[in-house]
Amino acid sequence: MINGEHTHRRGVMALVAAAALLCACTSPGPLGPGPSAPAPPASGSFRSQLVEDVTADGAMVHVEALQRIADANGGNRATPGPGYDASVDYVVGVLRGAGFDVSTPSFVLDSDDGGETTVRNVVAQTRTGNPRQVVMGGAHLDSVLEGPGINDNASGVAALLEAAVRMSGSPPVSNAVRIAFWAAEEQGLYGSEAYVDSLSSSDRRAIVLYLNLDMVASPNAGYFVQGGRGDDESETGPAGSQVAGRVLVEELAETGVAAELAPFDGGSDFDAFLEAGIPTGGVYAGDEGVKTTEQAERWGGRAGAVFDPCYHSACDRAEGIHRSALDDFSDAIAGTVARFAESSETITR
Repeated sequence: MINGEHTHRRGVMALVAAAALLCACTSPGPLGPGPSAPAPPASGSFRSQLVEDVTADGAMVHVEALQRIADANGGNRATPGPGYDASVDYVVGVLRGAGFDVSTPSFVLDSDDGGETTVRNVVAQTRTGNPRQVVMGGAHLDSVLEGPGINDNASGVAALLEAAVRMSGSPPVSNAVRIAFWAAEEQGLYGSEAYVDSLSSSDRRAIVLYLNLDMVASPNAGYFVQGGRGDDESETGPAGSQVAGRVLVEELAETGVAAELAPFDGGSDFDAFLEAGIPTGGVYAGDEGVKTTEQAERWGGRAGAVFDPCYHSACDRAEGIHRSALDDFSDAIAGTVARFAESSETITR
């Protein structure tokens, strides 16, 4: 997550537990403009098989690979830099090996010395599914200069890669799945901003849903979901974001976790999608905010301690990853993407 933008999460309390949300929101129909909620999980579906196949062990393969890349490149994967470039090459190789169509769209990043450098995002899409109805997930691929960025955000990258590998590039879906890995999030959200700015109006409309993963394995993990909670659109997201939040909470409930619904609060790659009017959801396990007693009772861990004591520092390493949280969030993202992707109904927004 971007430096200095998330300290106000310290005050996030229990907002909406999964059981209460599910009781209040059981209709699968559309909630005004935005994506329609797909049917609840069914046994034998593409969704159920994908969730079964996705594992923390599989995600940890990618976590450990990104740790090795950081160790070999001065201890970080910051943009621009050799650690980031090697991370791009690794992700591209995994996605192409899984059968996705992969591109690395570039943009110009201003450097601290007044110069310019060209850096790459990674964007992959399934070969199946309607390309005019795209279900999209994204995570930032860079770290801060101060450390390897393993919870922040190799964890989100690994969860998406594990889902991608298990679904393969040609899954049995009605709607295309697009997965993106962003450059320069820690410098100012530049990768996702450049990508959204590059899209035509019709390309933006084709993205029926964007899901953001930023820190999903904090050592003192929380379970937060964004989408539909807040006092205005900057916090709730555009119309349809409440559906994304609802399905994410449902999918976490399937893992046995009662998530909290929290507002979008700025400072991650969802910002560009919110500003473009694209329905958006997000998940995170907490950064330098403090876990409350109520949250510790619900999720375990230490009350009165920060969610990630190694946030933006050199100790944000693979050994600090909360494997259960990584497993739960990986399943929830895989399940959410699959439910929207395999829906045979036209998704409108």
